[in-house]
Amino acid sequence: MSTLRHARVHRLPASAPDDASALLAAIDSGSIDPHRIVAVLGKTEGNGCVNDFSRGFATQALKRAIAARCGEDPDSVYRRVAFVMSGGTEGGLSPHWVVFEVHEGKSDAGVSPSLAIGTASTPVFRPEQLGRMAQVEATAQAVRSAMAQAGVASAADVHYVQVKCPLLTKARIADAAARGRGVATEDTYLSMGYSRGASALGVALALGEVDAAKVRDESVCRDDSLWSGRASTSAGIELMENQVMVLGNSARWFGDLVIGHGVMQDAIDVHAVEEALESAGLPTGRALRAESGRVAAVLCKAEPSRSGLIRRHRHVMLDDSDIHASRHARALVGGVLAGVFGDTQLFVSGGAEHQGPDGGGPVAVIARRT
Repeated sequence: MSTLRHARVHRLPASAPDDASALLAAIDSGSIDPHRIVAVLGKTEGNGCVNDFSRGFATQALKRAIAARCGEDPDSVYRRVAFVMSGGTEGGLSPHWVVFEVHEGKSDAGVSPSLAIGTASTPVFRPEQLGRMAQVEATAQAVRSAMAQAGVASAADVHYVQVKCPLLTKARIADAAARGRGVATEDTYLSMGYSRGASALGVALALGEVDAAKVRDESVCRDDSLWSGRASTSAGIELMENQVMVLGNSARWFGDLVIGHGVMQDAIDVHAVEEALESAGLPTGRALRAESGRVAAVLCKAEPSRSGLIRRHRHVMLDDSDIHASRHARALVGGVLAGVFGDTQLFVSGGAEHQGPDGGGPVAVIARRT
């Protein structure tokens, strides 16, 4: 028998961005050990745009809840737990939290490899570094550090990398200008895409998915041929560093959880979802319904195709002046996945710059073994 780590994953409902009651109840019942929480992914019901303060609101509520049960200061919880809040639950998507724990225990490693989790953060960025090589390279280094922490030796064993990254505000742009520095864009909404794109290229660089010689400042949000099939990046106003979580499979871990992934070529690519299911050891089609309890979490990116087409037919997501295209895309992909899984607690994140091919994106499934 050897001492190995094992992961636990919990999906919990949220009635509002500050609703930590399900988390507190799980802690009080002994289902979750608050000292073992390493990350919380959340879908909040804001607009997913620059002024979506539901993300920061949720982070504050969750870290205070964990701190209360651990007897810690909330800031110390924030330093050891990665909080990744993704705004926007359009369509039928259900607001929820995905809580990740890491435990240690004795195992004969009879069933392996198993789900492995690693986290890391970049240094705090200056506004002028967002959307540029400084962010790309720092993210790549953080991914490598998270892989090492998780004991995932090969990039081939990594199936999903979640990054929470900053965005630019007018105040941050002014700060850079006061120091004689220019920023990647002065459009605060576009800055979200630049930050997500640079972060995704950092993941691609770390995992060997792109030629390093082709990645430069001018590549970010311009060269569509460069993308990661395992990156999911989400921008928010509540931080100025990148928080990185790597999910893979490793023989250094044990337990009943495993992760697999696929890459959707467009917003309705169910075959890629089936590939993710199969790589995680789950059945597809109607057989999945009988084993739906084995699905621990579904993680996906969504983005409207720049061509304005889905399989040769026109879509109008990019022409709607009332609702931003990324919100349409989340609703569309969320509906496709809900039909497959029979569930709406799905972590579907919008804004897929350099995350999968144009109009598509990575999809990952964490499953319980039988």
